[in-house]
Formats: sequence, C-alpha cells, structure tokens
Amino acid sequence: MIPKDPVMLLSWINTQLRDQYPSLEELCQSLDLDRQSVEKTLASIDYSYDPKTNRFI
Repeated sequence: MIPKDPVMLLSWINTQLRDQYPSLEELCQSLDLDRQSVEKTLASIDYSYDPKTNRFI
C-alpha cells in the first residue's frame, strides 16, 4: 500500500525509483498506480518528476 500523505509518498516514490524502477512509468505499471494521480499529489507540495534523474524534485 502506498502512503496517502504527500510528503510520505514523495519519500516512498523516490526510494522506489532509486532502488527498483528505471522510470516512473515502469513503477506505475508494475504497481498498478495512476501516474497522473501520483504526479498531481506530489505537485500539491511543489514536486515534479524529472526523467533525467528519475526522481521527484
């Protein structure tokens, strides 16, 4: 289960991207997550996905 709190989600997602997934797309597909929902939640705390570094910054 993924965290609902945006700050906790940020930490969790970035850890997953660093340790297990080469892209946000693969993470979302593998875990059956809605990418737009993840990006919208993290945008609410001023973070966006950077594909070059494969993390939210």
